[in-house]
Amino acid sequence: MRNIPRNILLIQGANMAYLGRRQPEIYGTTNAQELDALMLAFAAERNCTLSIFYTHLEGEAIRRIYEAVDEGCDGLLMNPAGFTYAGYALRDCLRAVPFPYVEAHMTNLDKRGTRSVTAEAALGVVFGFGVRSYTLGLEALLQHLAERDGGSRAQMPSPRAPAKRSRGGARRPRARLATGRRRGG
Repeated sequence: MRNIPRNILLIQGANMAYLGRRQPEIYGTTNAQELDALMLAFAAERNCTLSIFYTHLEGEAIRRIYEAVDEGCDGLLMNPAGFTYAGYALRDCLRAVPFPYVEAHMTNLDKRGTRSVTAEAALGVVFGFGVRSYTLGLEALLQHLAERDGGSRAQMPSPRAPAKRSRGGARRPRARLATGRRRGG
């Protein structure tokens, strides 16, 4: 099976930008920048372009997800964080998009008595492993895409617009980080 370049969006929901300072006894001491660096390196090792987007506003998360559809995104990994409890509009958005969604949480939601409304739209949910929930979630998402496509995009036509390619025709992995509004390229 060939290693096909993938374009994945990681959304960090409300309060995640304060990671490392917010309740370290629950969420640990890894800060947002350290988690971003970990995820970007992990994605690069897997021939994956990872765009990271932080927002405290549910509407911005929805807008970014719909933009990802237009960009030819292959999948979404998200920690809805503060949107977990009442993100019904976000859940409806997730149900409408053509790519798979994997949800990740650092803490064990069941242990905390929390129910995720957005998990209803997810292919799967990884929780309780701290920052490792993200790497496990991305790995599961990439494995799902590889199995779904049988190792070749040519075998599985996409209903969305094709992703932009370099002059040589191959997609190149790149990293992008955004807070609130999309930055970078």
